[in-house]
Amino acid sequence: MAELPALSRSASTVLLLTAAVFLIVGVRSLSYIVTIVAVSLILAMLAYPATKALRLRGVPEGAAVGAVAVVACLAVLLLCYLVFFSFESLVQDIPLYERELSARLAEILTVLDTYGISTGSFSPSSVDLDRFASIFSSYAQSLADLLLYLFFIAVTTIFMLFEAPKVPDRMRRVVGDRSGSVEAISRMSRFLIDFVIVRTEVNIVHGFLFGAFLWVMGVHSAVLWGVLTFLLSYIPYIGLIIAALPAIFFAWLQFGLGGAVAVVAAVVVLNALVENPIFAHLASRRFDIPALVVVLSVIFWGWALGVAGMIFAVPLTLIVLAVIQSSDDWAWVNTILGVDHLFAGERAPPGESREGDAPPAG
Repeated sequence: MAELPALSRSASTVLLLTAAVFLIVGVRSLSYIVTIVAVSLILAMLAYPATKALRLRGVPEGAAVGAVAVVACLAVLLLCYLVFFSFESLVQDIPLYERELSARLAEILTVLDTYGISTGSFSPSSVDLDRFASIFSSYAQSLADLLLYLFFIAVTTIFMLFEAPKVPDRMRRVVGDRSGSVEAISRMSRFLIDFVIVRTEVNIVHGFLFGAFLWVMGVHSAVLWGVLTFLLSYIPYIGLIIAALPAIFFAWLQFGLGGAVAVVAAVVVLNALVENPIFAHLASRRFDIPALVVVLSVIFWGWALGVAGMIFAVPLTLIVLAVIQSSDDWAWVNTILGVDHLFAGERAPPGESREGDAPPAG
């Protein structure tokens, strides 16, 4: 009889693991809906401080949410306009890019011939960029689907903003007397909101500075690469690298190796000036996450939700960790992952690899 509690706990753990597996499969199967809900939740966290500030100034709740929603929609529409305008300009200038690419490839072939390296039947004239343009154009043609997708996200975010002030009281009714759990979740929510807000501010600065540098330098579609830097900087460690590759390529097309090196140098300098301070800022807020957890979260959410999952991988993971911490049966998972200090208000033990201590990469 003394072993019954252990057996019961083991059976409960097995059932919970089974439920987690089915939940993961469900997330993958319903990725479209889950992405809308997840992105809306993160955007609501990003916009909630603004609505709260307006309400504290005496603005009615509906007017506060409406004002923030209008500003957010205008910002998103401006972002979409910049992307599509730059993309259209990019497609129209494909003949120019083909000539530039042929010139650069001819230079490379000349160098290879100098060293006696044969390239076979390959020639610069065999490169056809129209093939790549048709691939990207096929994605651009689904503009109606994208607008519908953004509409669903906007509507869901607005209703979440209306419900946000009521959530703390509902959490207290659910948790009951476990005031420690309520405080831990509240602390985690503040950390999460801080992360999203500060990350967005830094991405804006980084994208603007990088796009401005490319524009002054004269690189093709500088605005597009700046917007791409803003979006992909949300992806930890690899986002900035991915965003920089097209700019480096086009700088090489126009200005040769020197242009590519100049863009690489700009990426390094901006990374040091913009990214390092942000991670120092987050570390001062005890927002230290093991690098392995960050990398695995990018892989998992990218697999489950695609690009949107990769962009919002860290906030989504923090939401899941908050849910795990609220369960007595699963709180040990956060201890194993090394993130329990986020809920206890403590710093991570020294010597562990954290996102704040790792090389900054978004």
